[in-house]
Amino acid sequence: MDDEELADALADAVRGDSAAFASLWRAQQPALLRYLRVIVGDGAEDVASETWLQTARALRGFTGTPAGFRVWLFTIARNRAIDERRRARRRPEEPRDLTGRELPGTHPDVANEVIQRSETDWALGVIASLPKEQAEVVTLRVVAGLDVAQTAQVLGKRPGAVRIAAMRGLRRLAEHGEVRARRAGSPAPLDLQSPRTEGV
Repeated sequence: MDDEELADALADAVRGDSAAFASLWRAQQPALLRYLRVIVGDGAEDVASETWLQTARALRGFTGTPAGFRVWLFTIARNRAIDERRRARRRPEEPRDLTGRELPGTHPDVANEVIQRSETDWALGVIASLPKEQAEVVTLRVVAGLDVAQTAQVLGKRPGAVRIAAMRGLRRLAEHGEVRARRAGSPAPLDLQSPRTEGV
């Protein structure tokens, strides 16, 4: 759905058209779920549902452009994700198996390459292994397609901080052993439990 179609669907959804709201959901849900899988893992589906419920309740009061709607939607999702992480800390569950995730580590095309040349689960796992702020910035910029200013709005940060986090995250991705191996076409399995590298 391009911005013109999104604008039409958004205007109709604000007026209460349920079919238009379903169009918004179909257009935005894939990127929203990918973003949430990076920041809340297995809780992504539940947080996405809460996000859409809140969006549906508040949509009649929304005024803005399609870009503004995306910022608003991802801000709601982020707030629901923060709530979910707090709830999870209050009610500890069985520990998650994170052995399939390794730490990454500057080239803007690296993140696109990770998404396009790999299975989505693998790519999101690699991005999720970045430090939290970098993972969130890279996901919003590359997966959700938000620009620097929009990402800064969602995260409540300055655009300069977003640029730095994106640069550091992309650098870590470029240095990630599994990413390098895939780019080189190496079929050799990699040790996903290698020690975390700090810096950048």
